[in-house]
Amino acid sequence: MTILFTLIHIVVCFFLIVVVLLQSGKAADLAGAFGGMGSQTAFGPRGSATLLSKATTLAAAIFMITSLTLAILATRGAASAGSVLERQKAAAKSAPAKTPTAPPRPLSSTPVTIPPVQQQPAPTNKK
Repeated sequence: MTILFTLIHIVVCFFLIVVVLLQSGKAADLAGAFGGMGSQTAFGPRGSATLLSKATTLAAAIFMITSLTLAILATRGAASAGSVLERQKAAAKSAPAKTPTAPPRPLSSTPVTIPPVQQQPAPTNKK
């Protein structure tokens, strides 16, 4: 089910990109080149809806529906799993106890001596 919605979502994404890029801007006429809007409305003159604008609206609606559906399907399985910290605590409780192991052997047979650390006197602030 998720794969089907993902495929539909990808196809709609590509279709939406193509349809938006094929449309011309609202100020693509001669008046738009010189800054004129042709009308005093806030977003320019309102023309009739073309086939591309209807296709854009439909593709955007399908895009939103598939996005929400994929988000719901993705969180459906994650809600029952709990948080990462809860899973880590559960794994720590169910992990078997560690058996004591022998201390590691030195690489050489000669004993290693560590020289004592000499303490430096604390500096004093004399002015």
